[in-house]
Amino acid sequence: MTFLHRRTVLRAAVGSALAGAAGGAVAGCDAERSATEGARQRPPEPAGASAPARARARASAPPGPGLLLAKLPSGLPAQIDHGPRKGRSVALTFHGRGDAKSATALLAEAERAGARVTVLAVGDWLDAEPRMARRVLDGGHELGNHTMRHLNICSMPAKAAYAEITECADRLRRLTGGIGRWFRPSRAQRATDQVVRLARKAGYPHVLSYDVDSLDFTDPGAEVVRRTVLNAVRPGSVVSLHFGHAGTVAALPAILDGLHRRGLRAVTTTELLTR
Repeated sequence: MTFLHRRTVLRAAVGSALAGAAGGAVAGCDAERSATEGARQRPPEPAGASAPARARARASAPPGPGLLLAKLPSGLPAQIDHGPRKGRSVALTFHGRGDAKSATALLAEAERAGARVTVLAVGDWLDAEPRMARRVLDGGHELGNHTMRHLNICSMPAKAAYAEITECADRLRRLTGGIGRWFRPSRAQRATDQVVRLARKAGYPHVLSYDVDSLDFTDPGAEVVRRTVLNAVRPGSVVSLHFGHAGTVAALPAILDGLHRRGLRAVTTTELLTR
């Protein structure tokens, strides 16, 4: 499908979603740069277990539908910025918050192009849009944790920061049967040592950062988002994008087309690291 045809299809599919996302979108990481209970249930946690023991039990319990993930290679760093540079894959990662219609449009466009993405969901967004958790997984995408309220987690005391991680993990587990593989800090490209430690305690051995910042949360327009991503992306790149922004919806077909022309394929972060 050509870029122009894909944009025509997308425009017809999203219609009012573009206007809604432009007028009422929830801002993404504006400080960056410095489904249902039918899912498989987990066994009860032992009474009196310590917080780290409870987190390990939650992380190792059987995953729910759509959460069977390949084993990661050994030796990965605590914070992951990108994948192997010798491959032909990239990971498009979306901060999960904002208008559900535009989010659905983005997922549908990725699927039409044969792409798979990673969504890092904010917990209060999952409270407001619980069906989106299963929508992400049922589309073959990956779902992870982007804190509960999208606050500046790196500046928080340890107790509050840990609650931001675990409360979102609880939402993910209730909706999907598992906490997801990836955690990304809110309002920061990289986590502090404290946040890395707390994420590991909550069941996330690796923090997912990125090496390409689309800056789409500044709403520069679709063409600028497209150019920013395609000028910076390389094999193995992890790209930061956001739900809830009309320019991102409009830019995605051209981004996927540009990747295809370079022989690059958009895959989940797990696929990026295990191929």
